[in-house]
Amino acid sequence: QVQVGESGGGLVQAGGSLRLSCAASGGTFSSYVMGWFRRAPGKEREFVAGISRRGGGTSYAESVKSRFTISRDNSKNTVFLQMNSLQVEDTGVYYCAAGRGGRYYGPLDYDYWGQGAQVTVSL
Repeated sequence: QVQVGESGGGLVQAGGSLRLSCAASGGTFSSYVMGWFRRAPGKEREFVAGISRRGGGTSYAESVKSRFTISRDNSKNTVFLQMNSLQVEDTGVYYCAAGRGGRYYGPLDYDYWGQGAQVTVSL
């Protein structure tokens, strides 16, 4: 139904910033909640942030709250993750996901997943 693809990953120094983008195609973007997940080395995938269909509601993992901001531009079929004050522990593969159900708080709320983008934070 919908395909999503991440971009904007890379290598940054601790304390720096990075902005991830996720473009969607093949569906009505505004009908999906969108979210970001990540998998750190040796760990399971974890929820990072989610956003409602219109963008009026957001949810964050406690570990990234106040540092990361999720947003979306429905006119461009794109969701963003602005990452500030990056730390080494933020290193991992970041995945974009779309969900049809309306909830945006965890992995079970999402149905379609991107391939992931590597984010590496160095000292």
